[in-house]
Amino acid sequence: MTLIECPIERAPEVMAIFNHEILNSTGLYEYQPRTLETVQAWFRAKHSGRFPVIGAIADDGTLAGFASYGPFRSFPAYKYSVEHSVYVRADQRGRGVGRRLLQEVLAAAQREDYHMVIGGIDAENTASIRLHVSVGFTPCARIRHAGFKFGRWLDLAFYQYLLPTPAQPQDG
Repeated sequence: MTLIECPIERAPEVMAIFNHEILNSTGLYEYQPRTLETVQAWFRAKHSGRFPVIGAIADDGTLAGFASYGPFRSFPAYKYSVEHSVYVRADQRGRGVGRRLLQEVLAAAQREDYHMVIGGIDAENTASIRLHVSVGFTPCARIRHAGFKFGRWLDLAFYQYLLPTPAQPQDG
């Protein structure tokens, strides 16, 4: 597996991974599959915000998974915080893809002088929670009944990782 800066040309593969999660899991609190146009707009928004889209390329050249981050909240004092996401293609799970992507997200955030990386995880997604805890994320909040999907209420758990950056944070 190789990690790359995932280009927009991989949008169909990213869309397939997103849509599998939307239709089959609570990994995304969405109901409708994404279109190619919405995924391409997502790529453009990441690019214009200077946020990475990291792709994991399997030995056969296909996209095994991807990760990214973006703003946590839009208020200025949150400028050192980002919210991340990691998605692994169903047939690639259990091979270390998620761990590599998550570690690269943390490294990229540190290079860009962020301080806090947070992830919102469905509280019943024990595999994702185990992965996050194994690389050093700690639980910081749980919102009961944050979403409703598949005929049931979903709790959203937040896990955070604190980076040693920036060296001299500043207001404003």
